[in-house]
Amino acid sequence: MNEANTAWILVSTALVLLMTLPGLALFYAGLVGSKNAISTLSQCFIIACIASVIWFVVGYSLAFSGNGMFFGDLDKAFLSGITIDSLSGDIPETLFVMFQMTFAIITPALIVGAYVERIKFSAVIIITSMWLILVYSPVTHWVWGGGWLAQMGVMDFAGGLVVHTTAGISALVIAKMLGARIGFPRSVKPPHSPVIAMIGAAMLWVGWFGFNAGSALAANQNAAMAMLVTHISAAAGTITWMLIDWYKNGKPGLVGMITGMVAGLATVTPASGYIGPLGGLILGISAAFVCYWFVGFIKNVINIDDTLDVFAVHGVGGILGTLLCATLATSYFGGLGLEGGVWEQTKIQIIGVISISLYTFVITTIIVMITRSLVGLRVTEQEEQTDGLDFGSHGESGYRL
Repeated sequence: MNEANTAWILVSTALVLLMTLPGLALFYAGLVGSKNAISTLSQCFIIACIASVIWFVVGYSLAFSGNGMFFGDLDKAFLSGITIDSLSGDIPETLFVMFQMTFAIITPALIVGAYVERIKFSAVIIITSMWLILVYSPVTHWVWGGGWLAQMGVMDFAGGLVVHTTAGISALVIAKMLGARIGFPRSVKPPHSPVIAMIGAAMLWVGWFGFNAGSALAANQNAAMAMLVTHISAAAGTITWMLIDWYKNGKPGLVGMITGMVAGLATVTPASGYIGPLGGLILGISAAFVCYWFVGFIKNVINIDDTLDVFAVHGVGGILGTLLCATLATSYFGGLGLEGGVWEQTKIQIIGVISISLYTFVITTIIVMITRSLVGLRVTEQEEQTDGLDFGSHGESGYRL
């Protein structure tokens, strides 16, 4: 066991959990209406708990055991055979289980942003439970667990495919099948607290160092470079989105800045272990332009109410970073080098994006159909328009003024 590496992954694990609890929860809660803040916090919180238990029972085994091309086996269900002395590389396997668990927590929590303010709490629980077993765990096996994409050599350092593409595609599917909020898009209320959202966003930024630099699974120069390029991409995404916002709307909004930050972070995630600082800058700037365009396209052209832009920011960002990864990994852009040719690697990246997107789309559609038949998807019109989900679903109020 390497004690330095173990110490760094212990810290990284805590940082990635911080991204969801309370980072993402606060980020999303600040962006919804004041009557739906408790609901949004509750959804993120219960997802963290559900994902933790499912990962222990079956998720880790399906993702990281066996030699299957598409699915792991159940040899490590309930963490069978994993003891205090078990190693994964040169860190304790118990730590690797926990580190990967935090990724399994945040991925379905990201999807919350697509369905806030109108979904039943029971539907969230059912969708999340099935999704972790049928979508997240298999895709993780494909990419990180020795599955078919790993064998092809797909590059996804920290989750552009595993986390952001799966979450983004699923968000779009659920938002479409759930239907838009009443009054969308003309009479939708603005975020009730950009202040709370910014606090959550800042926690996401800090936590992302554990997400990307921690994925080196070592305290070494690769982790240091991943941390640096992650930070540069976040900063570049923020500045670029702010300037676009300023130009189009006349004022630089805080919500736009923190959205640009998340876009930069999501886009650099798959490439963070392969690129240099210039690549981080390019990805951050590219993320802002491309994701900004997709926000308008999803809402105003195809009229899907992906409430907090999960697909446009996470899905598009993760896909963009995955596709640009091979090019920016070359020494020409200051990257760490590429074993094969750029086009050969890019073709593998394209195969990864298409296969994971299609699989996620189909399975998520089936999961939502099953959930709709079991408990329904939407709250009543009274809950959505008058009571709010805080009181209607949870019997509580976020604010008593």
